[in-house]
Amino acid sequence: MLCVSRVFNLESFLMNPAALSIQGLVKIHPGPVCALRGIDLEIPEGMFGLLGPNGAGKSTFMNIVAAIVEPTAGRVLLDGVDIVADPRHMRSRLGYLPQDFGFYPDLSGRAMLEFMLQMKGINGPRGRRALADDLLGRVNLSAAAGRKVGGYSGGMRQRLGLAQAIAGDPRVLIVDEPTAGLDPEERQRFHRLLAEMSTGRVVLLSTHIVDDVATLCPRLAVIRSGQVVADTTPSAARRAVDGVIHEGFVADATMPEFASRHRVLSATLDEGRNNRVRVFVAPGRVPPSGFSPVVGTLEDAYLVLMRCPPAEVPASLTRAAETVGGAA
Repeated sequence: MLCVSRVFNLESFLMNPAALSIQGLVKIHPGPVCALRGIDLEIPEGMFGLLGPNGAGKSTFMNIVAAIVEPTAGRVLLDGVDIVADPRHMRSRLGYLPQDFGFYPDLSGRAMLEFMLQMKGINGPRGRRALADDLLGRVNLSAAAGRKVGGYSGGMRQRLGLAQAIAGDPRVLIVDEPTAGLDPEERQRFHRLLAEMSTGRVVLLSTHIVDDVATLCPRLAVIRSGQVVADTTPSAARRAVDGVIHEGFVADATMPEFASRHRVLSATLDEGRNNRVRVFVAPGRVPPSGFSPVVGTLEDAYLVLMRCPPAEVPASLTRAAETVGGAA
């Protein structure tokens, strides 16, 4: 298993304590199936990315943080309060945007949001209708407030979901795959909204879309098989793979044989013909003939963690960020 070396700057930690502290989190489902294997994370205010493939344990982790599921062992502290022992402390301070939201298509955006506010027991000083209008304005949906939700685009539906998630000014906001299925323009618009909403609160962004994390998150963790295999920053992760990523072209006919001999990270068709291939070349090893070194990306770093043997992964990639809440 990959190990995480946790080296923190004590002075920085004391000056900038984590708003959300995850300590030794373990979850064992009947079977037994170990979904989480001792998660330790110190999460400050702002955007924090959670990357990992399906089945890695991200959903279990979020359900525990949201006080929906109890862990088998470990603690979750929100501003110093153990929410495992006192789940209401989290529930009253939580906003949640799931990947798929079950809106009523025949209701207008305003009516749908009012209904969700009523279900959550949230009102405003000027009434629920005024609060709904204020929230719709914050997510740039005022002009579409009277339209039926069934006619909303994917991006508009996600913005409506975000409006209900930020109702009540939550201390913690969890967003699950928020840009899946959005076109590039809608994704950019949603990125800006999330960035604006992260001030003064913890925003946990769970996704498998690496670009979302690279764009939004000063800190991130990568989860694999229920373990944190990297706790770092996008810039530190990119630096960790500098000099070990090479790119070249491989014909379709020879691709299987090539992949059996090299650490292939990605292979995409180039104008419908040859494969443009990126490979990881461990220090001391010779790159494939015709391949040239390229600047590493966060996606490269993520794929190295997912596809390469632990012994080959650069130590600087798995090392924890040295300052809690700051860029490494």
